[in-house]
Amino acid sequence: MAPWSGLWAGRPALAGDAYRGTPVVVKMENPNWSISEIDGDGGEFLPGAGGRRRRGKNAKQITWVLLLKAHRAAGCLTWLASAAVALGGAARRRVAAGRTDDSDAAEGDGVGVGAAPPRSWLYAFIRGFLLLSVFLLAVELAAYANGRGLVLVASVDSFHASWVRFRAAYVAPPLQLLADACVVLFLVQSADRLVQSLGCFYIHLKRIKPKPVHPAAMPDQEDPEAGYYPMVLVQIPMCNEKEVYQQSIAAVCNLDWPRSNFLVQVLDDSDDPTTQALIKEEVEKWQQNGAHIVYRHRVLREGYKAGNLKSAMSCSYVKDYEYVAIFDADFQPYPDFLKRTMPHFKDNEELGLVQARWSFVNKDENLLTRLQNINLCFHFEVEQQVNGIFINFFGFNGTAGVWRMKALESSGGWMERTTVEDMDIAVRAHLNGWKFVFLNDVECQCELPESYEAYRKQQHRWHSGPMQLFRLCLPDIIRCKIALWKKANLIFLFFLLRKLILPFYSFTLFCIILPMTMFVPEAELPDWVVCYIPALMSFLNILPAPKSFPFIIPYLLFENTMSVTKFNAMISGLFQLGSAYEWVVTKKSGRSSEGDLIALAPKDLEQQKACSTPILDLAAIKVQSIPKQQSSPRKEAKKKYNRIYKKELALSLLLLTAAAHSLLSKQGIHFYFLLFQGLSFLLVGLDLIGEDVK
Repeated sequence: MAPWSGLWAGRPALAGDAYRGTPVVVKMENPNWSISEIDGDGGEFLPGAGGRRRRGKNAKQITWVLLLKAHRAAGCLTWLASAAVALGGAARRRVAAGRTDDSDAAEGDGVGVGAAPPRSWLYAFIRGFLLLSVFLLAVELAAYANGRGLVLVASVDSFHASWVRFRAAYVAPPLQLLADACVVLFLVQSADRLVQSLGCFYIHLKRIKPKPVHPAAMPDQEDPEAGYYPMVLVQIPMCNEKEVYQQSIAAVCNLDWPRSNFLVQVLDDSDDPTTQALIKEEVEKWQQNGAHIVYRHRVLREGYKAGNLKSAMSCSYVKDYEYVAIFDADFQPYPDFLKRTMPHFKDNEELGLVQARWSFVNKDENLLTRLQNINLCFHFEVEQQVNGIFINFFGFNGTAGVWRMKALESSGGWMERTTVEDMDIAVRAHLNGWKFVFLNDVECQCELPESYEAYRKQQHRWHSGPMQLFRLCLPDIIRCKIALWKKANLIFLFFLLRKLILPFYSFTLFCIILPMTMFVPEAELPDWVVCYIPALMSFLNILPAPKSFPFIIPYLLFENTMSVTKFNAMISGLFQLGSAYEWVVTKKSGRSSEGDLIALAPKDLEQQKACSTPILDLAAIKVQSIPKQQSSPRKEAKKKYNRIYKKELALSLLLLTAAAHSLLSKQGIHFYFLLFQGLSFLLVGLDLIGEDVK
């Protein structure tokens, strides 16, 4: 038997022990460690019974526990208060500045050409619906007050009774019909999402991955020249992207490929003379270090990115190359990119495209980038991988891919008829019988838009372009001599379900019909449509990015918030409205991961072996990674602003009005959904979700 003060085996000292100063006795009677503790209160521990205490806590212990909990609660409240103050200050700055999405469009804000002020038909519709909702809420409140004996407006009862009869006879039936139709579309799209997720699970379970028909031989001491090294043309299209041109050019020039077997084309569409000079200087620097790289600038900048690529393909030396790899200006391929993609083309003459997945250097920058990462992880891990494995077709992502030259030429080459030239060439190549391979284990690093303005314009282009393409390609799909199931997949799944129906029902069901059912309670949406199915779909979407599970609720709300932008873009593209052809280059921040710093230091490439990865000194890398000051005067960069988005703000007021009305009719899950969705629209409408420009 031995005394210890303050601790027994396995138990930390209690707060009260320091004040009592009483000894704790631990006795060992047998190998089963029957331990008893005798303290000043006569309490006893029985570890064999799970360590339960047989005595009650004294007053000092309870006081310390309560003080600790109060301290934690105070810290939490302080954090919430500071966050609320910060949000309030940011919102006050937005309102005081008075900059809206319409005013910026009128001023020509943004990078690129072809930008046009957005059509205001959707905003006018939402604003009219909001005014009607506020009026109906006032009528309901007045009728409710009159029923409680507080007569506010004597004539409101007769008007309210007439409105109830009218909505039951003429408003509720068509609204219920539209709601049922949207629910059916919702279920069909959810089933498609579930089937794709099950396909991805099957791929992981069976460990299925694309393999080359005949893997290329690996170089060794006996045959250092062994391997498959065809002629590859690497293209980097860019336009006024001075934040990222250095790292992309450096990454491509450091590709582990025989220098005589690949050529880099820097396709500069910049209209800023300073940016042109900087990019040209960077190309010349790499040329002096032995890289095979050329600079090309167009005088007539027509057709956006498609026109840039089409113009580059007209060069006389292009005919010497069998394949073309394309990287956007913010993409940084790893040195082994070509070594991991090119073997799939060997002895596989039907293969037209090898696509790699994207990874993101700034996915944890803010809430907006985290939510984008969830969406894109699902897109690559599930959609692209499943379609690539089972049907050898998917939409080309426009970058981080390698095309067979023959596939591009036989499919008509690049066309400027839509804003989604990548999807256009992919569909035409598929109709010509070419097969695609998606490599989920080959990554290429890039950036995510950090501001909501940049993300919104990117999504507008990504959702209006497919509708333009669908109108143009539908006759060709019908006439094409391919299998019937391939036609059905293209028309009903690839275009209609995933590009048209998804944004249509997301906006109509959750932003229009649901708040309308609060004012017309005769039409109903069941709880499983409002909560359970969306929660399940969000769970499936977030599975490829398991570290993002804490953001599942913000992700669900944000996806519904983005439906207004996607719906507007879809309608613009389908009916050829003015904003359908808006092309704005997504703004970049020039972020690079620590592992990519190696790409920023040029080295004498002539001293490298034919198939070697450059080994650079880390100190030299960090010195080279610091951008040097230019002596020439630069054009003053355009200032960035946070702005107010009127459509999102009007929808937030509409949903919050419907939430207030639901307290009079339908409490429960409808109220909470409308409340939090309205707050989500409010945060986005005040531009509080992405980059905060002060």
